[in-house]
Amino acid sequence: MSCEIAETRLYAYLDGELDAAGSADFNQHLRSCPVCTAALLEEEKLRQGLQQSRLYSHAPAGLKLRIEESLPGPGKKKSAGLLSWRWLPIAAAIVFAAFLGWRQLTIGNQRSYREAAVIAAVDAHLRSLQPGHLADVQSTDQHTVKPWFDGKLDFAPPVRDFAAHDFPLVGGRLDVIEGRTVAALVYGRRKHFINVFVEKSEPNTSWDGSGVEQGYHWTAWNKDGFTICAVSDVSASDLDQLKQLFLQE
Repeated sequence: MSCEIAETRLYAYLDGELDAAGSADFNQHLRSCPVCTAALLEEEKLRQGLQQSRLYSHAPAGLKLRIEESLPGPGKKKSAGLLSWRWLPIAAAIVFAAFLGWRQLTIGNQRSYREAAVIAAVDAHLRSLQPGHLADVQSTDQHTVKPWFDGKLDFAPPVRDFAAHDFPLVGGRLDVIEGRTVAALVYGRRKHFINVFVEKSEPNTSWDGSGVEQGYHWTAWNKDGFTICAVSDVSASDLDQLKQLFLQE
């Protein structure tokens, strides 16, 4: 089963709509495909978050009765206009409560996404430091590294050589952050390596900021439709200097 086919079956699998054979095929595919496995986990987390968000409110037990009593009918002189004005504050309060719940869920999801993305980026940096994993294409020439990504991604990453500023380009490779294939550009800095992960910015997935995770500094920013994150054991000021070089290009 290819990833393209698996993507069309992901939601049917989550909803329990596949037959036994289809579920077995999908499970077999998940065992050998980290991308689809990550996508499935993300959808499950999203559903769990929506279920726990409590974006609804049960009406009071006597609300139905009070509405029925207020409706115009035989022997009643209640006006429909008066009824509308009476219940307008209640309707507004319900809408406002739902908005606050949605807002808190959105902020929580953004925060959770950034935390998960940072952890994934640091993990990818650590993997790259294992022998033979740092670069798929090794070159200090940006005109060699950038074309290497052609056909491997649906975007062209902004590859630059900053050797004049003591950030020489080392090479590049493909990597995976939170189930998404990204470009990883590798730079040197005084015998240290810096991984710069580049992906297209998507709604609700762009993240920026800086901090420390597992003893490694990271900084992320957005520019020209890309989300870029640099990770290394160099100082925070070194990463910020590299960030400024990218922003100036």
